[in-house]
Amino acid sequence: MKKLFLLLSVAIVLFAGCSKDDGDSASAKAPEKKKTYEFNYAVFFPATHLQAQTAEAWAKEVEKRTDGQIKITMFHGGTLSKAAQTYEAVESGIADIGMSVFAYTRGRFPLLEGLDLPLGYPDGVTATRIANEMIKKYQPEELSGVQTLYIHAHGPGILASRKKVSSASDIASMKIRATGLSAKIVEALGGTPISMSQGDTYESLSKGVVDATFCPVETLKGWKQGEVINYVVDTKAIGYTTTMFAVMNKAKWEALPEVLQMIVSEVSEEWIVKQGEAWDEADRAGDAFVKELGKEYISLSAAEETALVKAMEPVYFEYVAATNEKGLQGEAFLDDIREMLK
Repeated sequence: MKKLFLLLSVAIVLFAGCSKDDGDSASAKAPEKKKTYEFNYAVFFPATHLQAQTAEAWAKEVEKRTDGQIKITMFHGGTLSKAAQTYEAVESGIADIGMSVFAYTRGRFPLLEGLDLPLGYPDGVTATRIANEMIKKYQPEELSGVQTLYIHAHGPGILASRKKVSSASDIASMKIRATGLSAKIVEALGGTPISMSQGDTYESLSKGVVDATFCPVETLKGWKQGEVINYVVDTKAIGYTTTMFAVMNKAKWEALPEVLQMIVSEVSEEWIVKQGEAWDEADRAGDAFVKELGKEYISLSAAEETALVKAMEPVYFEYVAATNEKGLQGEAFLDDIREMLK
């Protein structure tokens, strides 16, 4: 009887051991659940703006290609961070990802200010491609606090005017809505720059507080300013742009597995052209809007275009001097942009 009991005990132990091994094997074969990374994205454009929609399409593509491992929640219209504070918000971790304008924080990006100079950008795709190439080449220290995803920039700023402009000298007597860099352009042309928001520009043009505004064509539809101007003056010879960033918090980026970093970088590379094309699409819409209103387009002679470019020399000189003072390669940076524009 004792022998029988002993044999049964050994059998039970062996059976239990086998069952445990089977369970361990099954557990080992179970697929490991992939970690999900959730990020917020601060965009200063309102949700209805084409640039905000293009940014949201980027986020959806990232989520799709990572099989949902990366999930991004959009915060449009400055609801997570105001435009001027977005870069710092990303750097500090308040925002995981952010899109805004370099020029909104004057002096914070001294080398990159060269991207916005009135160098004759022909369209948004060109301005966007050049901006990304320059950042890849120069790897500016001023961007070291974040992970740069990509850069984009609008099409050339033109002069939309209530008064007829046939020459560079006509601008000297005008009051022109301009801020930041465009204010320097107006000063270089002898005009009087008046700073104001886009929201105030329509009324100021309609009441004659200002005679004209420097802006990309898309603004004439987006802010309805085409209704209160009479002429669109082709000043593309000194077409400036406004460069914008899409950046990510450094620590959040570094916490991503390399395979996910590669996917985000791949999508971002594709969105360089997509975001530039979105600017050109908006410009075409603005152009059509103004033409439907019957406004007159003015093309300047080659001599007058040359006069415009010559008048910008103090603006270029000031940029080079300011970057030299900080030990930055401003002159080489400027020369490279000019070479790419050729």
